[in-house]
Amino acid sequence: MKLDFIPLDKLVVSKANMRYGKKAPDVSDILPTVRSRGVIQPVIVRPNCAPDGYEIVAGSRRFHAAKIVAEERRAAGDATPEPMPCAILDDGDDAAAIEASMIENMARLDPDEVTQWENFTRLVREGRKVEDIAATFGLPDLTVKRVLALGNLLPAIRDLYRKERIDAATVRHLTMASKSQQKAWLALADDENAYLPTGHQLKAWLFGGQSIAVKHALFDVEASGIATIADLFGEDRYVADADAFWTAQNAEIEARRAAYVEQGWADAIIVPPSDHFSTWEYEKAGKRKGGRVYIDVRATGEVIVHEGYVSGKEARRIAKAEGSENGTGQKAARPEVTSTMQTYVDLHRHAAVRAALTGHPAVALRLMVAHAIGGSHLWRVSPEPQSTRNDEVRDSLDNSKAEADFDGRRRAVLAVLGFSAEEPTVTGGNGDDYGVVGIFQRLLDLPDAVVLEVIAIVMGETLAAGSAALEAVGMEIGVDMARCWQADDAFFELIRDREVLTRIVADVAGETVASANAGEKTKTLKRIVRDHLDGVGGRDRRENWVPRWMAFPPAAYTPRGGVGTVAAHAKAQAAREIERARHGDDEPDPSAPGAVIASAEPEDEADPVRLAA
Repeated sequence: MKLDFIPLDKLVVSKANMRYGKKAPDVSDILPTVRSRGVIQPVIVRPNCAPDGYEIVAGSRRFHAAKIVAEERRAAGDATPEPMPCAILDDGDDAAAIEASMIENMARLDPDEVTQWENFTRLVREGRKVEDIAATFGLPDLTVKRVLALGNLLPAIRDLYRKERIDAATVRHLTMASKSQQKAWLALADDENAYLPTGHQLKAWLFGGQSIAVKHALFDVEASGIATIADLFGEDRYVADADAFWTAQNAEIEARRAAYVEQGWADAIIVPPSDHFSTWEYEKAGKRKGGRVYIDVRATGEVIVHEGYVSGKEARRIAKAEGSENGTGQKAARPEVTSTMQTYVDLHRHAAVRAALTGHPAVALRLMVAHAIGGSHLWRVSPEPQSTRNDEVRDSLDNSKAEADFDGRRRAVLAVLGFSAEEPTVTGGNGDDYGVVGIFQRLLDLPDAVVLEVIAIVMGETLAAGSAALEAVGMEIGVDMARCWQADDAFFELIRDREVLTRIVADVAGETVASANAGEKTKTLKRIVRDHLDGVGGRDRRENWVPRWMAFPPAAYTPRGGVGTVAAHAKAQAAREIERARHGDDEPDPSAPGAVIASAEPEDEADPVRLAA
């Protein structure tokens, strides 16, 4: 490589350059420097077939900036533009030229993944191996493979990804789609009235509503001949035929059930996906004591085996029988303590632990969260089912930004707690054979910040929809519905009341428009609202609109009432006002962070307890 100064008219951008064939790059950040001091760092060039010509393999942005400055000076009367400082490569090595372009560009202005794919593909065609490319650019082999896997996508999908019109999760799932499925998805993308599945909904769409990971199979998937599909990263594989999977999976489950019975267990019971095995309802028992095996089958295909359990009632009966006979026909040894003495010990230990627990709020917090997640005979916590019989409402919720955000954080919490990422909820009986104790031990290892994130998910799952508690939380946090909701087809379909719709028109378009169209059909009124929200049809765009019912605080459109959201908010507000009145303006709010709750004992006998925020 040698250095030289070459006139601008002898330079062109090489096809090996990453930015060849694209629109002129943005050079606004370097243009002032080039105007004042010229191009300081040489561009990388190599000879081409033109007489005395060279092509730029790295430095396209500096070249375009220099051309702009040359045109400006030419317009000002200076007809002799400065030559370009160049580092000249040997002719003919396309792979080296591509690498030079990529190394320089990736060190400055990161190209998008699709551009990386285009150039990595060219390097492969030039004979570079994946490991060579990874070593050259300091990337893991897997990263290069992921970028190259974009070649499985149709060009139109890659273009959408390049323009950031679809996210990485959607692209990842689309790489599992056949070419015909990709075309069908693009057709939906082009249809404004069609539902376009993205993210996790796309995976369900690709697999007909049920996606089953190969890792959950109890049988040899390869030997079974069932087709599988891998995602973009090659990390997760899914079965293409769910029915075939369940036929083979159920056969293996039945074989294992029979094997457990053969091993001497009292029974082996298959718990279907519609049910759930809750460990707190059972007690451990070995084979000799009539223990059973429970094979818990999940809808995701995962199978969890719980060995050696009997119901609580059976456990008590076994304990009673063992109290009279030890199984040999001889009288059982008398226990050290009577049942009443055991109760005495248990209750005093309970009193001591809970008194001490008041001085360890961090431990108490983790214990409470463990109970909320795993449940016990004293705790019954159920997730909000978010149930609806209306398919459009269900689709609207599933595709909402808020649900997507919550689901992403829930999956992170599932991973932290060691639960399957395919579990629909964190609460509702998750855990291992140790139940609450196992979850509690796991939470003790987590820092407070992570535990608080777990609590947010647990509380979010178990917060009742339409409740006064939800209203109180929304007001306290200051939820902005406009950030996570937009009017969709389901919303407009559910508006049937003309008076309400007229008020919505006034809300969106103003009273003048509402009065002028008061006699129009509901279809026309809905179109007016849509046009204002979209800013089409010559109407001013109305940004960040939400109906009064959904805002915090909510309100009604008519004096008729009958809005459950408003009633729930009124209850929450009344409780808030009562609490304020009870403490007065000068009294501290006990619910505020760092508030001091005084002990019931006199101050000289007990210290106050400070609750951590």
